[in-house]
Amino acid sequence: MRIRSTFAASVTLGAVALLTTGCLSSGGGGGGGNSNTSKNIEIMYAFTTDQETGFKGEVNKWAKDNGVTVKFTQSSDFNSLINTRVQGNDAPDVALFPQPGIMKDMADQGLLADLSDIVDKSDLDSLIQGAVETGQVNGKQYAIPMSINVKSIVFYPKKAAAAAGLTQPPQTLDDLMALSKKIASTGTTPWCFGIESGAATGWPATDWVENLMLINNGSDVYNQWVQHKIPFNDPKVAETLDQMDQLLLADGMTNGGRKSIASNNFNTAANPMFDNPPGCYMYRQGNFVAKSGGFPDKVLADLDNTVGVFPMPGKTAEDKPVLGGGDLAGIFSQDNQSAKDLVKFLASKDYGTNGYAKTGAWISPRTDFDTSQYPTQVLGSIATFAYESTEFVFDGSDQMPGEVGSGSFWKDMTAWISGQEDAKTALDNIESSWPS
Repeated sequence: MRIRSTFAASVTLGAVALLTTGCLSSGGGGGGGNSNTSKNIEIMYAFTTDQETGFKGEVNKWAKDNGVTVKFTQSSDFNSLINTRVQGNDAPDVALFPQPGIMKDMADQGLLADLSDIVDKSDLDSLIQGAVETGQVNGKQYAIPMSINVKSIVFYPKKAAAAAGLTQPPQTLDDLMALSKKIASTGTTPWCFGIESGAATGWPATDWVENLMLINNGSDVYNQWVQHKIPFNDPKVAETLDQMDQLLLADGMTNGGRKSIASNNFNTAANPMFDNPPGCYMYRQGNFVAKSGGFPDKVLADLDNTVGVFPMPGKTAEDKPVLGGGDLAGIFSQDNQSAKDLVKFLASKDYGTNGYAKTGAWISPRTDFDTSQYPTQVLGSIATFAYESTEFVFDGSDQMPGEVGSGSFWKDMTAWISGQEDAKTALDNIESSWPS
């Protein structure tokens, strides 16, 4: 799951099926009043804080240079509001979807413009290809990534790690397992792990499952699983949970032990890494944890010297699979040229170079983005993991129906990790919750 401004359960995507192409007049989705020469755009999105501030600064400069007036509409309940707005023939001109599922459902209904002839092919080719494909429906490009986050990251304490045997990043998943066992043999737990997140408790566990599913089976099988073309309780998923059990849940593998995981908050679960001596040595989480409220302030103040990162390794040294997420830009106003020009800008090499990258709250989806623009070497390295990936996939739970992705998947993974259910029961429960 991606980090959102709210963790409220998503609106069921089936509600979008009530929408029809009549919700878009030829004048545009923003109430039917836009024309080809309109210089007014409304952008709707879900992100907040520094990411929102940096985005506004970037777009406002573009708007000033192009004589465009932009209305920014932030919603902490994006999925509900976008459904309501579209049903009322009052869609924004541009939407930045935080989840691919609802975007694809709206594209299926003919509500979004095809971007294939709007965004330059050279720009599409410069974006991370797995992220680009997430914006496609039936071979057409209905949305483009305008930001990404990276989840296949292992953070570790630089100075202490060498003494524990972490002298170089593991090159394969087998290497990572061997390293974990080596650290455990010294009497110190190798992993930090916490899945508590209020009403959304359990989502960090789903990220682990998704990451291992991708590593073990590749993006094709991963996407089949996410789309329920293979059952949730397929033997491949059971094997992944067994692997996760060995790596994280066995005695001596996680700081605080298995029973502490469900009550250990994901934001601060890594902090024992920075104790002296460390209480654990590795933490797999997204780039968003390395911020205030996550890592201790003293660590953040000297991040590059204190924290090291390596990507979750593949089955072989040549495999570089990455689990991530991001925001996808789509156009409702099909004949508002300014809206089209804005989305072209969001895909261009210039987007993000006017200070947005330096905030540290945004990662460009362009593989040719200058990583020196990021404020730390750590963030530059994390971005490079995505740029050099051999397979990039979006968070699976964000693409599943709400009753699964932010419902049974969270709940039953929590029950399994807490020892309230065995793995088979958890997977069977999730499979049976999948809507017909």
